[in-house]
Amino acid sequence: MDDTSSMFDAAFWISAAAILFLLFLSGFFSGSETALTAASRGKLRAQADKGSDGARKALVITEDNESLIGSVLLGNNLVNILAASLATALFTRLFGESGVALATLVMTLLVLIFAEVLPKTYAITNAELAAARVSPIIAVVVRVFAPVVGAVRLLVRGILRVFGVQTDPDSQILAVREEIAGALYLGHSEGVVEKEDRDRILGALDLGERSVEEIMLHRSQIEMLDAESDPEELLTQCLQSSHTRLPVYRDEPDNIVGVVHAKDLLRAIHKLAYGPESSTKGLETFDITDVAMAPYFIPDTTTLDEQMRQFLRRRTHFALVVDEYGSLEGLITLEDILEEIVGEITDEFDPATDHPIQKSKDNQFLVDGDMTIRDLNRATDWSLPDEEANTVAGLVIHEAQMIPTAGQVFSFHGFRFEVVERDGNRIAKLKIRPLPART
Repeated sequence: MDDTSSMFDAAFWISAAAILFLLFLSGFFSGSETALTAASRGKLRAQADKGSDGARKALVITEDNESLIGSVLLGNNLVNILAASLATALFTRLFGESGVALATLVMTLLVLIFAEVLPKTYAITNAELAAARVSPIIAVVVRVFAPVVGAVRLLVRGILRVFGVQTDPDSQILAVREEIAGALYLGHSEGVVEKEDRDRILGALDLGERSVEEIMLHRSQIEMLDAESDPEELLTQCLQSSHTRLPVYRDEPDNIVGVVHAKDLLRAIHKLAYGPESSTKGLETFDITDVAMAPYFIPDTTTLDEQMRQFLRRRTHFALVVDEYGSLEGLITLEDILEEIVGEITDEFDPATDHPIQKSKDNQFLVDGDMTIRDLNRATDWSLPDEEANTVAGLVIHEAQMIPTAGQVFSFHGFRFEVVERDGNRIAKLKIRPLPART
């Protein structure tokens, strides 16, 4: 009876209580580490803007992840080692030499369940809430352990430098754009995000990475008005066009002297033909440049994001694209940029054309050669590269290193390309199908 009482004395209960408290601290450090590293900074920012002090502190301490992780790991290892030491002493006192093995088994189970799995599971499922709650205490821990963590940091960097590894703790492992894109692709694969929603958001994010040259209407497809044409011919061409703004050139197409709006042209001709001072002579001397607006030229390297800002700032929707030599390359409108976000925009005045992608009877995709690679990828969820060419035809010509003839077949980037139709030196139609994956 006396032996049993001596084993379960005050020292025993104090040691047991200390072990439980240390396990609680271990669970707190483990859960805090998971919560603060898994929490979305965007959600924390939103909570901070609503007045959450915990979220604001969480944002502050997660700015230096290296210091945060070092402090939390230091605290976690201290309490774990201390708890294991106390448990070994306690079990050795109770069971003798076999107490060491028993203490190892018991502490492993307790640490695994109550100090690792349980708190981390809670933290990962309630990351932002847990991060906001633990951040005030962790902020104190980081401040207290700062000298030790700083010394350890210098030692670690020195060791890594010996092996040729350079560390930059201030750099972000993933850029914001990649984080958002990754979340969207993951959400789409899990059925949470619709493909159309994913494409719209990614399209908006890509505006700063793409230039007007990639989406402009090529000069060969631009409808123009000749300033030397008679008013009747100008009016007929304007009425037959599906566009409201048309460039005006003099002598040669490269010499753009203005851009006329169909409504301005109609008003001017109506005034000369039916106005109070109408006369046949007035129509004969009509000069379209009198009603044309000054042309707005932009370099082909301008990003879509910057060009959209310029359109909004200048209150215009139409720009002519020139190369470094000042030669006309094409034109771009505000609608072209918006289509990169929301997809194709059509109205009752657009010409009735077939869909640029059609599935043929032999399960191949019939594609227009001038379709952009980006649009094809968005429509089919393919990943054809667009670094070397903007259009599908351009990609085939780049890979083939020649202008193919109708009927030629090529295989690259995991796809089969068959030239169906050629218009002069231009590839008009292609058939494309993915090749079976190699095993």
